[in-house]
Amino acid sequence: MQQFIKEVARGKRGSIDLSYEQAKEAATLITSGQASDVQIAALFIGERIKTETADELLGFIHAFREQIETISVSNEFQDRVIDFASPYAGRNSFFATIPVSLLLAERGIPAFLHCSDTLPPKFGTTIADVLNELSIPIANQSKELANTLEHAHIAFAKAEYFSKPLANIKQIRHDIGVRTIMNTVEKLLNFSNASSIMMGAFHRTAINKIVPIFKDLPFKNVYVVQGIEGSEDVPVHRNSFVYRIEQGEMESFIVNPKEYGLYVEEKWFEKKISIAQQAEYIERLLNGEHGEDLTYVYNQVVFNAGLRYYLFGYEPTIEEAITYAKNQLSNQRGKNQFEKWKQASQMYVQQK
Repeated sequence: MQQFIKEVARGKRGSIDLSYEQAKEAATLITSGQASDVQIAALFIGERIKTETADELLGFIHAFREQIETISVSNEFQDRVIDFASPYAGRNSFFATIPVSLLLAERGIPAFLHCSDTLPPKFGTTIADVLNELSIPIANQSKELANTLEHAHIAFAKAEYFSKPLANIKQIRHDIGVRTIMNTVEKLLNFSNASSIMMGAFHRTAINKIVPIFKDLPFKNVYVVQGIEGSEDVPVHRNSFVYRIEQGEMESFIVNPKEYGLYVEEKWFEKKISIAQQAEYIERLLNGEHGEDLTYVYNQVVFNAGLRYYLFGYEPTIEEAITYAKNQLSNQRGKNQFEKWKQASQMYVQQK
């Protein structure tokens, strides 16, 4: 490991990027337990200062993916699953992706969510925190995940249960407290073996850095958006860039909430919401509520659901897709799917 630390930790000007082979070897030393905690921390800090390359990211992804437990579903079902790669560091704003995923699931589009317990640098609220508040049992076996995904068309994986190496380095990441190469790697491990993935990035520079690695990952369809806090949720108080990569061909466009009558001034965007408030908003939206205090989150949910229906090929236009999502909420179809998810999850917990 020392040889790799020497390359990346020479300072901003003197550091040298690792090749794909070197990065994978370094990552394998970590996943196999051969690198000490001090060495892992030094490598992470060196990479953070230098900034990681596409080859280094790819080497780490491949090495860590070799040590994960994936879920097994039929090939036909697997082709329809969308992996939603939210930031494992959590967030402070509303998790639109949870009710949006329920709307997708109700329509028969399998949605797979995943994260860990909160991580640096943000130490924000995680999907797991919100699901616990909503009384959704967290599966810890791949068979449970597969069954829940097939029966309810939605499932959530806590990454530490399915990747021992991620669990082993968690304390190191907490101790150094900064963003590391793993903040990107963990989102791309593909626990569900999905053919499609949707993720977010803070800005176009970060998106352009991530895009090249997908040619060597097993995703047929990739969707990257300029989402809130680096998530897959686009806001309704500004425009967002959207990248779509299908069968190796990439296109990008800007999505503007004003075009669909969904724009809300930024002053109404809540930058920090408690876990309890997250759960309350989700439950009220699924119950068909559309009060003034819900305007931002309601618009955000129908906007993101509409964008996803359009991107995934279920509607010819974003406008028509938004209308479909609005009808789902008003008819409480998302609520029905939520109950179905809860029942499916509880059933497998009781069977253990």
